[in-house]
Amino acid sequence: MTKPDDLLVDVASMVESEQSNQMSLTVVVNGAVITGRLAPEAVWRERVAEVLRDSDRLGAFSGVFGGTEADTPPRRAVPSHLHFHVARILQGTLGIPETGGMYRVAIEDVSAWTVGDFSYTDS
Repeated sequence: MTKPDDLLVDVASMVESEQSNQMSLTVVVNGAVITGRLAPEAVWRERVAEVLRDSDRLGAFSGVFGGTEADTPPRRAVPSHLHFHVARILQGTLGIPETGGMYRVAIEDVSAWTVGDFSYTDS
């Protein structure tokens, strides 16, 4: 997208302002389909920092994402990214990773989206 979808920006703004992580969304970005729940950026950063801190090899990177509220960058008036947690990239009949991951997607790169997340069932 050359100009981000105003409605999608409004959804992201509401997630940020309400500090809610219950909004399920599916987006298409450069042909990839990502589905999951949106989280406020500060919550997303903290969760990524926690995962990195628990890693023997990647612990040093946790500070990049901030570990405390003081480390978290100030909230932007208009969000530029969507922050997914418990998210999967849909590939054929699989969701990668199965347990869900943490993804940051530039809103301007979203070419299509829908409310809700997709999951596969064996039927």
